[in-house]
Amino acid sequence: VQPNNYSTFYDDQRQNWSIMFESEKAAMDFSKQVCIAKCNSSPGLDSVLYQDLLLGEGQGVEAGDSLEVAYTGWLFQNNSLGQVFDSNVNKDKLLRLKLGSGKVIKGWEEGMMGMKKGGRRYLIIPPAWAYGAQGVAGRVPPDSTLVFEVEVKRVKLVKECAGSDGLSVGSRDSPDPSPVPTVDGLPAE
Repeated sequence: VQPNNYSTFYDDQRQNWSIMFESEKAAMDFSKQVCIAKCNSSPGLDSVLYQDLLLGEGQGVEAGDSLEVAYTGWLFQNNSLGQVFDSNVNKDKLLRLKLGSGKVIKGWEEGMMGMKKGGRRYLIIPPAWAYGAQGVAGRVPPDSTLVFEVEVKRVKLVKECAGSDGLSVGSRDSPDPSPVPTVDGLPAE
């Protein structure tokens, strides 16, 4: 995906191609279909497959960065999108998460790395990287492959909390909350 509704790709002979689409929506729809085609042409999906839909701006996110995201999740059934099982797109509340904290499924942790503020990405996540054999009662059947469209609305990079020497400062050293001494002499978190 490139700016101004362009997409570029390499073919089997490593020839570089560019396509210009008439609208952002057409470019995104094409990119989604490319991702689904990649999934359907691989013999067994054993890691997260992702396709950028919009690149976004700024620095790519890494483990430790805090994000606020809008998302929709579908079940992947019969080699295509099935029913929506979760979404916060038409809700007032964005999902807040800290990458690398283990609070979301492993496929999100992996698939969102490198995204930028304003970026949108399509993720196809195999069961082992999602909810596995247990699924989610009443919403996600066991051993389901999932598809998500995620959009990063806000980002707080760990590096933004860096000290004047450019090194990252842990939350313990952060000036925000006034540290309260604990028994072992370290400030409380």
